[in-house]
Amino acid sequence: MTVVPDSTGMKNLTPPPGELLALLEALPEPRILVDPDYRIIAANAAYQHIFGGDILGRTCYEISHHYAKPCDQCGESCPRQNAMKTQQASRVLHLHHTPRGQEYVDVELVPIHDAAGQLTYFVETMRFLHETGRQPGALGMVGHSPGFTRMLDLINRVALAMTPVLLLGESGTGKELAAQAVHALSSRREQPFVPVDCSGMTESLFESELFGYEKGAFTGASQRKRGLVEAAAGGTLFLDELGDIPLHLQVKLLRLLETGTYRRVGGVEILRADFRLVCATHRDLAAMVESGEFRRDLYYRLATFPIRLPALRERREDLPLLVEHLLTRLAPERPLRLNAEAQARLLEFNFPGNIRELRNLLERAMLMADGDVLSLADDLEFARSPAPRAQEPILPLDEAERRYVRQALTQLDGDRKELARRLGISERTLYRKLV
Repeated sequence: MTVVPDSTGMKNLTPPPGELLALLEALPEPRILVDPDYRIIAANAAYQHIFGGDILGRTCYEISHHYAKPCDQCGESCPRQNAMKTQQASRVLHLHHTPRGQEYVDVELVPIHDAAGQLTYFVETMRFLHETGRQPGALGMVGHSPGFTRMLDLINRVALAMTPVLLLGESGTGKELAAQAVHALSSRREQPFVPVDCSGMTESLFESELFGYEKGAFTGASQRKRGLVEAAAGGTLFLDELGDIPLHLQVKLLRLLETGTYRRVGGVEILRADFRLVCATHRDLAAMVESGEFRRDLYYRLATFPIRLPALRERREDLPLLVEHLLTRLAPERPLRLNAEAQARLLEFNFPGNIRELRNLLERAMLMADGDVLSLADDLEFARSPAPRAQEPILPLDEAERRYVRQALTQLDGDRKELARRLGISERTLYRKLV
């Protein structure tokens, strides 16, 4: 344990108790003791091992963020403010500078008071996301915008629990990467991560894929097949496009979650499930519950911990970092970069396809470039955000009804009797609506 000397010009504070210093040194995580003026007055060996020895007497925001003023004055959320307000421990996820590069750090701040109840110190503990030593993109996601950091903070908080996670967001925002991050930060990270695409599944396919089947269960079942629930044993089961599961199949998923058991198709043996559940959808499940398209009991079983992934247009400040990350993945052997005009154009896009659209744009630009400097040519039609759709004119109700009836009549090849039957009206009434 190293303590700052008295010659630093700091305020006259009560010297840190030896017991407190001994506790900081005994704990394995990097920890520092900070005074109310943000200055580091003590650091344990774990902290010094990461940040070096030249830290005492300097401010925590200078070491962690390379800022000249406190992080809450630079657009960051500072746990100190909440800790001072509540007089309790406060946590936040930050992107810190380290000798290894930028890393995401779970920062916990605990206020320490003296015998008179006066705030004297803060104990700051840093827990690096389990990919210690790697760059921010180690989990497949990069960013530093408030929306992105908030999402990652929620992932970090829920990862070690067994609570089901519901990932919400538009298509292309990276929900499967977020699910993989939940798995990678959990205690189950050494076990399988099993994704399941729920869109377009029939009842028989849903059951056989999820639960497996016994030999002879149906025509073509020549041997026993292990289901995806069984394949995810000890790990994480990721149900993608959850909102596409038909209503009559949702009860089967609910039973699996409620009982924790299942049977293979054609089997009688009751098997016990052992998986951490993560779900994702781009649909508005709450609205689907109200319209009767999604079971209310299943929704409340899955929506314990919802996490919304921000759209790319909501985190434009992340574009330079995302571009660099994607170009490195697309062509690791080439030092690709965008020219200034292309960088400016990117900031004008709305990206309805989000990160998936950005990746496609960069891949085509890469293929069209003869060198390592990429541009966005005007003929890249797919790269332009689609123009806003012209608004439909608001019609009187009788005219809107007339157009609908005529369109329906066309679909039925002019069969007025059949159309009247389907609409539940008489042919005479139908005739009046057509004229």
